[in-house]
Amino acid sequence: MQLTERRSEGLLRVYDVVVPAAELQQQLNAKIAEVQPRIRLNGFRPGKVPTSHIRKVYGAGMMQDIINETVQRTTREGLEKANARPASEPSLDLKSDIDKVVAGQEDLQFELSLEVMPEFEPADLKTISIKRPVAPVADEQVEDQLNEIAAANRGFEDKDGAAVEGDAVIIDFVGRIDGEAFEGGAATDAQVVIGSKQFIPGFEEQLIGAKAGEERILTVTFPEDYPAANLKGKAAEFETKVKTVRAPKEGAPDDAWAAQLGFESLNAVKDALRQRIESEHKQQSRAKAKRQLFDKLDELHDFELPPRMVEAEFNQIWRQIEQDRAQGRLDPSDEDKSEDELKTEYRDIAERRVRLGLLLAEIGRAHKIEVSDQEVAQAISAQARNFPGQERQIFEAYQRNPQLVAQVRAPIYEEKVVDYVMELIGVSDETVDRETLFAEDEPPTPAKKVKKSNG
Repeated sequence: MQLTERRSEGLLRVYDVVVPAAELQQQLNAKIAEVQPRIRLNGFRPGKVPTSHIRKVYGAGMMQDIINETVQRTTREGLEKANARPASEPSLDLKSDIDKVVAGQEDLQFELSLEVMPEFEPADLKTISIKRPVAPVADEQVEDQLNEIAAANRGFEDKDGAAVEGDAVIIDFVGRIDGEAFEGGAATDAQVVIGSKQFIPGFEEQLIGAKAGEERILTVTFPEDYPAANLKGKAAEFETKVKTVRAPKEGAPDDAWAAQLGFESLNAVKDALRQRIESEHKQQSRAKAKRQLFDKLDELHDFELPPRMVEAEFNQIWRQIEQDRAQGRLDPSDEDKSEDELKTEYRDIAERRVRLGLLLAEIGRAHKIEVSDQEVAQAISAQARNFPGQERQIFEAYQRNPQLVAQVRAPIYEEKVVDYVMELIGVSDETVDRETLFAEDEPPTPAKKVKKSNG
């Protein structure tokens, strides 16, 4: 194998790799000799098939396997020889005529290009300090969630008289636009809970005061962001027949009600709710602390970034922005900005993500943090459980696609590195209320970094 560095610009490295045809043929001969005793072909005694015949029948497939193995091996050996630590997967550009390579008429030549890890020294983690917001669980929170669950599970009972907010109305309806019924606009024995906001705006409100046996025409307009494109912004009329009016069952939650939910007592329900809320608070506290940590790390580090990684990250972000814009879901703070302004801002965010990703990877490498195969398998199993009846297909998909496995491994690795860093930095708890804990953070606005050259 011959490895020649052809280009070195910043973090980009480009190598020309040549594997002589004679070397490939030598590997093919060795493979044929290895399989000859096991070959079974009609007209030949077992193990006595001539090598020339094996070459004729199986040679092309064997050579293709050898080429694939050789590319992988030479890539690995080339990187070791060049003392290059890739920041991402190398890319290959085949220069040879593959048919001539298989036939032994041409050397295997390909171009190997990659971006190497930038050289930098992570900041002293022990100099970093953050405040982690924590919110105690108030009794009122538990009571509020208990009442919400009770309201959702207490059921309804038939009543005489007109429907009021909170009542359930059983109706038949047919929707029409410009006098024509439309697909999905009709239902029989539909339950509408007035005030639940499960139907489009204006629908539920027009059922207030309705009585059993009454017929009404409800006039509504579909929202501009309605999922069905053919109904967006359209005015519609619903011919509605009220069949039954039902009121929520009275009574506060008690032990008997708790037993219907599978709990030993009402206090057991409250304990479960408190634990759930505490878990939500802990997750949010960690998310807020992690955001602060990332802000600090981004502020303390400035090093050259691999351009291809930044471009790939930016393209991924920008595809989502274009999709949100097409669906009318663009963030309100972005709506009045020009495309150039948006691209500048989101490229900064792409650079921040790449910078933090490389930094965490370097910290993890330096401190020998690894993700075990068992941890990855557990994560895949957890994902498979979300698709009952399709678990086998999920596992097979991961077995066939190493990139899917890498996508599972990456967030586990990040969280393990973050856990490690959190143990080293100074973390002090700051008590806040629930509203403050769950308040949305401002999007990151990374400071402009002055790109460093290799010179």
